[in-house]
Amino acid sequence: MIFNRLRNRFLMMNMVIISIIMLVAFGSIYTITYQNTSHDIDMELGRVSDFFHQGGPGQGGPGGGMKTPTGGGGGRGMNPPPERSVSFALRTDAEWNLLAKDSRFDMDDEFYELAKERAVANPVENGRFTLDGTDWAYSTQRTAEGYTVVYLDVTAQQKILTTMIYTFSLVALVMLAVIYFVSRYFAGRSIAPVREAFDKQKRFIADASHELKTPLAVINTNADVLLANSDDTIAAQAKWLHHIKSETERMKTLTNDLLYLTEMEDARDRVLQVPFNLSEAVESVILTMEAVIYEKDLEFSYEIQPGLTAVGSSEQIRQVVMILLDNAVKYTNKKGSINVELMKQHNQIQLKVSNTGDGIPPEHLEKIFDRFYRVDASRSRSGGGYGLGLAIARSILEQHGGRIWAKSEPGSSTSFYFMVPSVF
Repeated sequence: MIFNRLRNRFLMMNMVIISIIMLVAFGSIYTITYQNTSHDIDMELGRVSDFFHQGGPGQGGPGGGMKTPTGGGGGRGMNPPPERSVSFALRTDAEWNLLAKDSRFDMDDEFYELAKERAVANPVENGRFTLDGTDWAYSTQRTAEGYTVVYLDVTAQQKILTTMIYTFSLVALVMLAVIYFVSRYFAGRSIAPVREAFDKQKRFIADASHELKTPLAVINTNADVLLANSDDTIAAQAKWLHHIKSETERMKTLTNDLLYLTEMEDARDRVLQVPFNLSEAVESVILTMEAVIYEKDLEFSYEIQPGLTAVGSSEQIRQVVMILLDNAVKYTNKKGSINVELMKQHNQIQLKVSNTGDGIPPEHLEKIFDRFYRVDASRSRSGGGYGLGLAIARSILEQHGGRIWAKSEPGSSTSFYFMVPSVF
């Protein structure tokens, strides 16, 4: 489905972005640590080199060993190499023939030859190599006799860097696994409103098409009848023309309501915030509907608390009251009653419109505010309704910072309530 692809694309994008961020973060940390470690190795190698070049303790060898200076008048003191460092020095002639070696550790001659060969292969001031599983740093300096190469064991420092790489890799894998499941969860949550809106839009288009199909069919049929009796006078075919006129008006009402809903949704943030007397607005609607109510022989009572002021559009709130009263008139049983109450509750103003009748089953109460939703489709269509009135009412009240809901006792009565903020 399209939403699964959208979720997977969102998830993939999220994983790529997070992976890049982690790579940059871990790479930066590793680079800084590597540079600091290399600097410390160079510093320690420099201290060891100074020690050996100043004449540190050594072994005899061809041409005279590397001597240890003794204290005496005018003698220069020196700093010993770090106690925990493993280091040694080799002195060669210009042809890289080993002349002397200086080491505090007992190592065989083959080891020294291999170490010398590594330096011969790359005679740089600061170099690195691995020998028998041990990491070494070395420094090569030219002397009058040939070369002096100082070696320092840096296995511990290299192990720190290697351990850091493994640690970062493990942490990255665990974090990516956690982030994957968390992102998958929130991706589903994020797409849910889009899926719901898409489903509602599909239902809306399907319902609108269905509602338009009926009047169009009636118009088409009546037009065919007119064309089939083209010799008759207009007066003789007035019945078919009235049918076409009636269905055209129904289509006009439907399209106007749909356009109104669309315009309201686009203008949610542009509602004119003007104080108005809500009590007078409700009374004006009651006066308009009073004749219709009495004509249907229904009992009608109302109680309006005077002087209640709200903020918003007086005309739109009147429309909401008209929708609720019109529904009450349509669905009140014969000889039934309608009651309207408007009163202030704390910082809110509440309107209640009640009517006796069949009521609304509990499973429909939350759905009756959806577009085109009808508890009794056939009855609503015969009465001229499209199931848009309550959707319009809810949209208007949401614009005004209010809300609307319904309560019903099946077989007895139904009550609609709305609340809007009070000014005073």
